[in-house]
Amino acid sequence: MRSVPRQSKPRPRKSLGQHFLTDSRVLDRIIAASDLSPSSVVLEVGPGRGALTRRLARSAGRVVVVEMDDTLAVALPARLDYPPNLVVVHADARTVDFPALIGAGAGADTPYRVVANLPYYAASPIIRRFLESDTKPELMVVMVQQEVAQSMLARPGKMGILSVATQFYAVPRLVCNVPARAFRPAPKVASSVVRLDVRQNPAVDVASPDGFFAIVRAGFAAPRKQLRNSLSQGLGIAAADAGRILDAIGLDGRRRPETLNLEEWAAVYWRWDETFTARGEQFGSNGSG
Repeated sequence: MRSVPRQSKPRPRKSLGQHFLTDSRVLDRIIAASDLSPSSVVLEVGPGRGALTRRLARSAGRVVVVEMDDTLAVALPARLDYPPNLVVVHADARTVDFPALIGAGAGADTPYRVVANLPYYAASPIIRRFLESDTKPELMVVMVQQEVAQSMLARPGKMGILSVATQFYAVPRLVCNVPARAFRPAPKVASSVVRLDVRQNPAVDVASPDGFFAIVRAGFAAPRKQLRNSLSQGLGIAAADAGRILDAIGLDGRRRPETLNLEEWAAVYWRWDETFTARGEQFGSNGSG
């Protein structure tokens, strides 16, 4: 057993949006939602002081954590009494090669799970990186701002780009809502824990995910406008031409973009893709649309 001096608790850094989760009931619910076993490989982003990490190390076979704060990264193993199944990496989760981290010593195709209390400012790009990766996790349990969680879980009528992107790759469900008092320091907003069961294949069949999302982004270019006008603006075409695309697949151009489900977005994509093919062009090969 190593003997280390007792360390004072690291102070949160505002520049990194740090809010440390301290409520044991919420931590327990995160662990329960993660369905871990002694064979599980877990990747945690932003472990902070290690309250969640400690529970992960007790429940999983291997835990890799990515911490951007150099002080926290260095201090974490000692704070947790050096768990033998813990690997701490000082890096930015928005850019680090996480498939390499998971594969090191375990095989590149190792199934893994992401369990994390994500920093608010970077939650969406981090989640998107995992879901769009060639080596996707099998499951994600993440803490995000409640407003972001609501968008991830939204149904047709309240959907946005994040709703479509999340549900294209995963089946989301709410684990619990988390009040500000569960953190130190308390943030100014409420949070939610969301579980994402990652799909083996996308929810809808498209030839190019990049092309599909080019259409979705175009459709939400002016989300308060009717779909016909929003697509016109996003695709840089006349409103009449956008209307003809929608008429061809039986969609009412007066609808709002937020009302479309994934199957309807896929239908718009395929019709637009056919339009390009008829011109002898290729749509969506690089996501430029």
